[in-house]
Amino acid sequence: MVNKVAGLAVTAFLAEHIQKLKIAVIGDVMLDRYFHGEVKRISPEAPVPVTKINRIKSVLGGAANVAANLAHLECRVFMGGVTGDDENRVLLECLMADAGIDYSGLAKSERRKTITKLRVLGGNQQMLRLDFEETGDLYPEEIVALRHWLAGLLDDGLDGIIVSDYAKGVCSDDFCHWVINEGHAYNIPVLIDPKGSDWTKYDGCDFITPNLKEMCEAAGCQRDNEDAAVVEMARVAKDKYHIKNVVVTRSERGMSLINDHEVLHSPATAIEVFDVSGAGDTVAATLLAGAAGRLPLEDAIYMANRAAGIVVAKVGTYPVHRDELLKDLLTEERKQGRGYRTLSWQEIASLAATWKACGEKIVFTNGCFDILHVGHVTYLEKARNLGKHLIVGLNTDASVRRLKGETRPLVHELDRARVLAALACVDAVVLFDQDTPTELIEKIRPDILVKGGDYKPEEVAGREYAGEVRIIEFEDGYSTTGVVEKIANMVKEGKL
Repeated sequence: MVNKVAGLAVTAFLAEHIQKLKIAVIGDVMLDRYFHGEVKRISPEAPVPVTKINRIKSVLGGAANVAANLAHLECRVFMGGVTGDDENRVLLECLMADAGIDYSGLAKSERRKTITKLRVLGGNQQMLRLDFEETGDLYPEEIVALRHWLAGLLDDGLDGIIVSDYAKGVCSDDFCHWVINEGHAYNIPVLIDPKGSDWTKYDGCDFITPNLKEMCEAAGCQRDNEDAAVVEMARVAKDKYHIKNVVVTRSERGMSLINDHEVLHSPATAIEVFDVSGAGDTVAATLLAGAAGRLPLEDAIYMANRAAGIVVAKVGTYPVHRDELLKDLLTEERKQGRGYRTLSWQEIASLAATWKACGEKIVFTNGCFDILHVGHVTYLEKARNLGKHLIVGLNTDASVRRLKGETRPLVHELDRARVLAALACVDAVVLFDQDTPTELIEKIRPDILVKGGDYKPEEVAGREYAGEVRIIEFEDGYSTTGVVEKIANMVKEGKL
């Protein structure tokens, strides 16, 4: 099993170091298009559902989704591959520019069309998929361009390379061998996300990340999703193709790493699984980032597994975000009783933007929450029920003293934050030092701003930066002041 204290190094890596990495991604670039709609009737022309389209979304797919994952983890990312010279190429360029991906290695060919996958969804159910693609090996001039591009990056300094093979033509035998050898020459890890049963072209790579089906294809047999079977297949492939680390993703069984020195099994983390599309890309990106950042392998596996757990809980191809993953890891640390820290303003703003982009409603409230009691919990549960995510702004100790006097707070700010974060209804806690949370609310811009007591909406600080304001009444008979007074009276009476 993966070391239970793995998260300690990972959170520091995500918070402080991952942004410094420079990683190249090479492979079959695709555009994923999603046509979202609703189904209310069957077509009179044929026995098929009629989907009324109300939203169209385009996202990076294939090797480009690996690059998108790295970019959202805030690595510096360089994309290499080939596309057509068409409208879908233009869409790809816009998406990559928005994600901060350097696509100077993306060759444009008049002899190709940009690989595009179109999916029609009724509600959250995929109704139809259409693939537009032309497969074939790279032309000589494309090979020269890609080699020249990667050689320049290596000379300037890279931390890692990912080869994302979707068997569309970019990852030929000779080209893969050349990339692996160049990575070794510069002493940087090369990770392969494989395709097909013959791994000869991946010989000598540092990491390979098959799913269970791909592992069975490479082994030439069908095996159950059991630890012993997976380890046996991985060891045979490792020895046959001289691969340093085989990492098998195993759906509900999590993932396993096998090398010459150890076997690590990391259990699945997702509570709900909606869509496994792109999960393999997330594993490849996150694992290579960890390896490139010199994380211990158990930490890199742990981080990749947590990232995959986030992705499969989303609908469609979804690149995991650094702040989202950091929040998940901090939450897991808290559950295991380890060190706790709140999110920074920048991290909470980024996380809120990620949730909004997914169409998830954000609720914000604030307070001192000194000596948490049932009144607080009831209030927070009511606030959380108004949306998908609840963010709590917590007054620092200095702020509490200014508001309530030098004898308060009774509980240190980080202790108050940790207790709040332990509540199932609270998604994130962030400290603010000002007398009001207005500046923090401006950063987050929640859909709903909640205040407790007898306030009027027009009196609530920060209301101009929220979609709406809701007032929730406090539970009668509960207050921190009341608890303090009760304790003081019991001391006076000699009962304590």
